[in-house]
Amino acid sequence: MKISEIASHLGAVVVCGRDNADRDVEFGFASDLMSDVLTLETDNLVLLTGLANNQAVRTAEMSDIPCIIFVRNKKVTQEMIELATESNITLIEYPFSMFKAVVQLSKAGIKPVF
Repeated sequence: MKISEIASHLGAVVVCGRDNADRDVEFGFASDLMSDVLTLETDNLVLLTGLANNQAVRTAEMSDIPCIIFVRNKKVTQEMIELATESNITLIEYPFSMFKAVVQLSKAGIKPVF
């Protein structure tokens, strides 16, 4: 599923990284623990998290994750946008719970990592 389709399916707001919108993702992982994210060895992954800070963007950069969805109405900062832009990462804001996002993405065909 393309990143643009994910945002549209969720009714979420793409904050930055629209140039990446045609990139395909196959898997999803939901966590607020970036140490758990760093253990993943999966490509084409979207990260769902409520951890709205630079650490989430840096973790995505190190893990080659092209898209982060910030759940629970968390807002990204200008510094996060700058970091994501440098790393070609799409940032999306979603106003509802992580659980709701996971259910919706699962129904749309995004697979769990494990």
